[in-house]
Amino acid sequence: MKKIITLLSLVFLLLSCGNEKQKNENVLYLYGWADYIPTKIYEDFEKETGIKVIEDIYSSNEEMFAKIKAGGSGYDILTPSTDYAEILMNDGMLEKLDKSKLPSLNNIDPMVFEKLQYFDSNNDYAFPFAMGATTIAVNTKYVKDFPKDFTIYNNAEYKGKMTLLDDMREVMTSALGTLGYPQTTEDEAAISQAANLVKEWKKNIAKFDSESFGKGFANGDFWVVHCYPDNVLNELTPEQLETTEFIIPEKGGTAYIDSFVIPKTAPNKEAAYKFLDFVQRPENYKLIAEHLRIPSINVPARELITVEPLYSIDDLRHTEILRDIKNTLDLQSKYWQEILID
Repeated sequence: MKKIITLLSLVFLLLSCGNEKQKNENVLYLYGWADYIPTKIYEDFEKETGIKVIEDIYSSNEEMFAKIKAGGSGYDILTPSTDYAEILMNDGMLEKLDKSKLPSLNNIDPMVFEKLQYFDSNNDYAFPFAMGATTIAVNTKYVKDFPKDFTIYNNAEYKGKMTLLDDMREVMTSALGTLGYPQTTEDEAAISQAANLVKEWKKNIAKFDSESFGKGFANGDFWVVHCYPDNVLNELTPEQLETTEFIIPEKGGTAYIDSFVIPKTAPNKEAAYKFLDFVQRPENYKLIAEHLRIPSINVPARELITVEPLYSIDDLRHTEILRDIKNTLDLQSKYWQEILID
């Protein structure tokens, strides 16, 4: 999941990064995304264990990492996306999981573990929480017979009615994937080719937008938006949802896996293990999947779910999880700046 970091949150980050939580065996400190875990999960966990969960919120992986890197300690659980779980692990900041304390690991779809093994080869550090996709939302009231991939942005018929995310990693990864290249390619010719493709898409979009695409789609300003689907879903009426299709492109589609990780500095690791295991019980994960409208990564929970997800777990199998691209980040950033000023 991605959100936009604000100036206010940066100020708060700088003021609070040195603060430490007081250790209390009956309190668990979780640092995660807003409105991600249903309140009932926290309430039921406290009823069962006597442990109260106190949740701090971050608006981007970058904000979370900056705070932890600057010395913000006292958190028992973090909820990074895959690329930042990789960075935290490689920086030696994570506790190796004691799987004997996590019997509910067996409930998680093996496909999810496989997608994490490019960096966490034995699944020793990242405990999967949720898997979802970045999508293209299409208003089928106005857009007919469209391709189910990023070539929709080549269609000048919808010029000015489409947006792409204002996010280099998302857009460049999708362009590379559309051309058949992996996001980790170090071939500058491939990166240049992807940048030229984005420049062609740019001719037909109203703007790069990571803030207002949900409202713009709901009010009809935009008919095609590259998006985090929950931000669109939250703006739509039930009637509008009937004429909205969320596409996960087979080529260039990106996904995220947000995982629970336990920092080495966690003051209450036993409580963290109890919470992780509690969340992946089928009856509890059902609440999470229905709340987020995402496919359940918990296999037994799929039999309990009554709210249909926006897309299926099979739709996620061919997606690319965003990875840490430290070897080519500067190179991609150079081409991204060219795209923005072109």
